[in-house]
Amino acid sequence: MRLPSALPAALLLAAVMLAASGCVYKVDIQQGNFIDEKAVSQVEIGMTRSQVRFLLGTPMVADSFDQDRWDYVYYLRPGRTGKLIQRHLIVRFNGDTVLRLERPDGTALPAPPAPAAAEPAATPPAAPSNAPAPAPPSGG
Repeated sequence: MRLPSALPAALLLAAVMLAASGCVYKVDIQQGNFIDEKAVSQVEIGMTRSQVRFLLGTPMVADSFDQDRWDYVYYLRPGRTGKLIQRHLIVRFNGDTVLRLERPDGTALPAPPAPAAAEPAATPPAAPSNAPAPAPPSGG
């Protein structure tokens, strides 16, 4: 009867299968437009739709009922950690120009500051015209 010798082989096979089940690769799931905060900070009030499309890409959702709203949605679920990363940006237009940027909860993103006007360089004050001329150096 050779039945008992099959038991160690079955236990070894079960242990290998159990160990291999922990080595399953899980694929990252990524959907939508990656929302780069640097690119978002470059969007300015008054930009055209084509300029926004150049910076942020084609919107994930273009609302058919509201032509003046573009939604940029990003979703990432890494396979290893499973920690969900979501970003959502709404661009509102007035005709063909950007009116405002906002998050889904309605909070408006701060508009980037307008470029500061160049200030004239400070010049040293001119000497008064009635000031005495400097004395020549003495030779002695």
